[in-house]
Amino acid sequence: MLVEQRFEEILKIVEDRRSVTVQELMEQLEASESTIRRDLTTLHSNGRLIKVHGGAIALGSNYNTKDDLVESRQTLNLDDKRKIAKYAASLIRANDFVYLDAGTTTEYLIDYLCEKNAVFVTNAIAHARKLIKAGCTVYLIGGELKASTEAIVGNEAILNLNKYNFTKGFFGTNGVSMKIGFTTPDLNEAMVKKAAFNRCSDSYILSDSSKFNQICPITFAEFSESKIITTNLEDNSYKQCTNVLEVNEDDLYCNI
Repeated sequence: MLVEQRFEEILKIVEDRRSVTVQELMEQLEASESTIRRDLTTLHSNGRLIKVHGGAIALGSNYNTKDDLVESRQTLNLDDKRKIAKYAASLIRANDFVYLDAGTTTEYLIDYLCEKNAVFVTNAIAHARKLIKAGCTVYLIGGELKASTEAIVGNEAILNLNKYNFTKGFFGTNGVSMKIGFTTPDLNEAMVKKAAFNRCSDSYILSDSSKFNQICPITFAEFSESKIITTNLEDNSYKQCTNVLEVNEDDLYCNI
């Protein structure tokens, strides 16, 4: 197949599906990984699609390239975030060794903790402060403090995390996509999420429905690798996924 023909085929596939992985393009076009990646780079440079980690998405897709300030995200979809956080808190048991990722929904989880005999590790100063006030044992990892999300990031943070083995981890995300996975705009924050994620026996993504079908530049975990706690889903395709738990007021919560 000529290069221009392959370009047109790639663009048609991306336009039809809105997002596609490198692996899918390799199989459909019977081309090597290096060829597909080179084609995506060229098409991205020419402004005909958006190349993302592991694939590409169509122009005009829900694509975010930066984090909003934590203050501006604190009250967005507040009711949904509290429902998700309350359910997540009920999953924590005595003697659990828990990683709590930076983020607004993960912070709300602390408000609903019933089990104080778990041990927590976090990369968020605000989370650590609230956990101490709640009477919990908490470890704060070291590293660079990122202003916009108030998360600790960088190589030192990753080195800290590599010594831990968590029973459970609760993570925030900027985007949820079946094909692209869980994504965030910042490479440093994504690498810390990935390092913590890989040290967890059970991982939970806490995400309100506004994050679904959103895509950011960096993937920190694949869609199938985590359970997702959410509420008020509108996209029926996600409702069929066995790893998606849609909570509501009738679910069993731990009340304080």
